[in-house]
Amino acid sequence: MFAVRRLPSSLTASAARATRRNATVAVASSTEWKPPETPTQGRRRRARTSRPEISLQQPRSWHRALPPGVVPAYDLALQLLQHDSRVLKQEIASLQESLKEKEAAYQALQSKAAKASAEEKVTLEENLRSIDQELERMLEKLNILEVQSEVNLPDVRWSVNNAMADMTKASHRHLLEQKWRKDGGLDLLMERVYQMHVVPDALPEIHPGIDLRVAVPSGRYRPGKPYETVEPGSFLKPKQTIAPPNLYVNVFHTDVRLYTMLLLDLDVPHPEASTYSTYLHWLEPNIPLSATSPSRLSLSNEHTPYIPPHPQQGTPYHRYVCLLLQQPPLSPSGYTLAGARRAGDKPTSVHLDIPAVQDADRFGFNVRDFVARWALESAKGGAVHMWREVWDSEVSKIYSDILKKDEPRYGQPPKFDRYAQLKQQKKYIL
Repeated sequence: MFAVRRLPSSLTASAARATRRNATVAVASSTEWKPPETPTQGRRRRARTSRPEISLQQPRSWHRALPPGVVPAYDLALQLLQHDSRVLKQEIASLQESLKEKEAAYQALQSKAAKASAEEKVTLEENLRSIDQELERMLEKLNILEVQSEVNLPDVRWSVNNAMADMTKASHRHLLEQKWRKDGGLDLLMERVYQMHVVPDALPEIHPGIDLRVAVPSGRYRPGKPYETVEPGSFLKPKQTIAPPNLYVNVFHTDVRLYTMLLLDLDVPHPEASTYSTYLHWLEPNIPLSATSPSRLSLSNEHTPYIPPHPQQGTPYHRYVCLLLQQPPLSPSGYTLAGARRAGDKPTSVHLDIPAVQDADRFGFNVRDFVARWALESAKGGAVHMWREVWDSEVSKIYSDILKKDEPRYGQPPKFDRYAQLKQQKKYIL
């Protein structure tokens, strides 16, 4: 008998793979090759999706944190909030009726005072002031009730946190202002303003009442985001501010007030006086603003046109300060809720005929004299923002192409040499 010789297992596996490969080649050669319907090369990439814009015109749907019946305590808490809201809204309706009656009495007394004699007018004006003060107290209470009736509702807080605040509602305005004042935005702004001595170099006192934001072209490649928001006190490149920056505001008062906008450079060298002076880059008066006005400021750039920042070569960083100052009120009693209610869509501020500043008068612009002359308010209300810039090669283009003048150059002053006179004398006398 002959013994059967077995092949090694590795050779058997190799033969099997060769057989399958030959069979695959035979089948492939018998059929015509067709390209796939969706050809891909390498690793398939997932398509990039962008988040849709969210606004009041394109709202995002709100979903409760928990559906009904999951946590009974949550359902009871929500019912309690809704019940409290309904009770407060009933009180609001009753107060609004009282306001209508009080306002009608005020209008009747005002028309009577217009026709009265001089002696009667004194008494009637005192009664008008008394009714006006009572109206102011009622409106303050109404504003508090409107805030309290909705401020704790989950859907209201969700809308404000998701950039869908309705500025016609007192609760939304309150939450947005609270977010600005308590979440660090205002604290960071005022920290930079005081650390970098904008106060008192520009004005002796600044207490903002409006959230002002500045956006400029991005200094780096950001697909889909050509602009970036400027953090107060941060450094920008001169090429980012060749065009006027975009200004955005959140206003929290309902009446239409007029503001004056200024853009200043506080650190322009003044060699003759051996100090630094102020340069006015931009001025625009009579800007109407209210809670319902568009967030982005619409500036004409026709009054005192915008000149790009141009920090001089050889100087330290320059502080660029944007001010939004409140113009004086029409009423002698100032800005009041009662006055805003009567004004409606008409401005409650004085329209100022501020003349345009000529190019020769931009250097050495005195901010304090300007504010005092036109009775602008910086201690209460208004807005402020700032950033910094240093010289680079783009500034030379601004001088040659826009300013049409020679670029100055500065440097450190020479140090005082106490031995200069001795150095000029001969050391050895023959």
